[in-house]
This record gives sequence, C-alpha cells and structure tokens, in this order.
Amino acid sequence: MTEKQFKVLRVEKERDMVSRAEEVTELARINAEVVDVICNTEDEIITAAQDAEIILVVFAPMTRHVLESLPNLKAVVRYGIGYDTIDVTAATDNNVLVVNIPDFCLEEVSNHAITLLLALSSHLLSLNEGTKQGRWREAQRSRATTMAPYEQTLGLVGCGQIGRMTVRKAQCFGLKILGYDPYLDKSLAKKYGITLVSLPELLKESDYVSVHALLNQETRHLIGEKEFRQMKPTAFFINTARGALVDEPALIKALQEKWIAGAGLDVFEQEPTDPNNPLLKMDNVLVSPHCASHNVASLRRLKTCVGQEAARVLTGRWPKNVVNKTVKSKVSLVRED
Repeated sequence: MTEKQFKVLRVEKERDMVSRAEEVTELARINAEVVDVICNTEDEIITAAQDAEIILVVFAPMTRHVLESLPNLKAVVRYGIGYDTIDVTAATDNNVLVVNIPDFCLEEVSNHAITLLLALSSHLLSLNEGTKQGRWREAQRSRATTMAPYEQTLGLVGCGQIGRMTVRKAQCFGLKILGYDPYLDKSLAKKYGITLVSLPELLKESDYVSVHALLNQETRHLIGEKEFRQMKPTAFFINTARGALVDEPALIKALQEKWIAGAGLDVFEQEPTDPNNPLLKMDNVLVSPHCASHNVASLRRLKTCVGQEAARVLTGRWPKNVVNKTVKSKVSLVRED
C-alpha cells in the first residue's frame, strides 16, 4: 500500500516569502509535501488551496470567505504569536483549527524593546551623529540633560509573555514597573513585580510606555490622541507589537506638537511604511522594519515549530497551541499530555 501523501500549502504575499528548509524537513517525516504559492487576493488563495489540508501563513489574510471555501482545510498554522490576519470566529465556525507559536521570539522582542528604551533614554542617536559630525561639546551637553533609567518608571500596555520578559530585563536597570492588562492574573503580576493600574494612570505616571498587546478588535487603536495627551511631555513611547494598536496620525501629531519626547518603533500601521511617513524624518524617533523577532536561531526555531504543529494535525494529534480551543475538528485528533 502506498503511504498517503499530505498537501501543505504555504500561502504568502511575495514580499513575505522566506526559506522553508525546517518546515520541509519536519513534514517530510510524515510524507507531506510543502508547496509555496504567492497570492494577493482571496480568490487566488481559494483557487490555490482547494486540496490543501494545512495552510501555513504569515500575513496573507485568512478571511471568512476564504475559510468557507476550503472544505478540505483542517488547520491554519501561523508563523508567530499574533493571529490578527486570521478570522478566528470564521475558522471555528468551519471546524478549522487556528494554531500559533506563542513562545516564539520572547527573548528577541523583549531585547529589542529594552534596546529602544536605553537608546532613547541616553539620546544615543544624537550622541552618535553629533560626535561623528564634530559637535563634541554639544553632544556632551545633550547627554548631561538625560535621566537615568533607574530613576524612572516603565509602563507596559499588555503583560503577556513578551511583556513579562521585558519586565525582568527592565528591573536590571532599576526601573519601577507599572502594567495595564485586564486579563493578567494579580498573583502573576505580583510574581513579576508589576503594579497593575488603569491605562490613564499608567500613561500619566510612566516615563516610558511600551506596548506588548495582541492586535484584535478590542485593542485596535488602543493608543490614540486622548492617550498621548495623558503622557508626560518628557516620556517616550515604544511599540514592538503591532502598528495598528496605535492611531499613527495621532502619534505623529503627539511628536510634532511635543506632547511626548520621542518614540521607538519596530512596527507601523502600514507595512512596509511609506518612505514619506513623517515618523521617518523625526530626530527623536528610532525606527526598525518590523524585525525585532528576526535572527537566525529564532527563525529556525519558529519554522521547526510550525512544521511540527502541522505534522501533529496530519497524523491525528492535537496541536500543542490552539487559539480557538472550542473548535470541533473535521477529523478526530488525540490530545497528548
């Protein structure tokens, strides 16, 4: 008898395609073929994925229309923690598992948040430019006006795994920690030394506001003009989570009108962001291209985990990480302890 061959589709937009050696290796163990397709519309995804049992995805949208049109689909496995590109309710309605990798890039993103905090607090960018341009004394005077982090307060909007790891690192620099997270257990907050407060209180008291929330309908544009007006004029805003958590025009206005002192951003509402985005022209804004999670080791781990989760479903086992836990799978899956 010929061993069954499974079809796994990796669906992405062209700009998002990356190497896939680790997924192929994991899925080859169960005779699964991984096929890459580039799709820019819902109909293109539907056409390409008619026979697919598993879809691997980063940014390609898994909408209700797509999910309702794929009768053979058992699971969507997303590269990463967030799953805002997937209509989870529609997936549940259509008996499709949504799987993410919640322990991906915890070290990397928390490191990036702390890096931005330290660079902003020390005026590192202006010191670098001033020194290179021969403005030695001016750069020295600029540094003398900064405050040491150990005298200040870090407020976290969202205290999930990355937020809590950021806390552990921030505490090494003597920062007081405030947190806003309606879903964080008080005992866990106490364990990590987080003082839970309301969002307005966090914004009012923090010298650094760092965003670590998931993007969903509840959190989209969580930080807008009203919130920026509540921050200190000396405070810095840091976002390494999702750009759409923030009303970007409001952030631009807050920086231009000096409601806040500066910002460190790894994410934008539109990505890639417009080269003419005013945020890219400001001296008090540090930016990076949504790459906080990226390094060789973390990406290898991510792709290996994605392949392993897909293989679990195809071989009749429940994945380790299911977002829509109430879903009724199209096939019987064994839960592993």
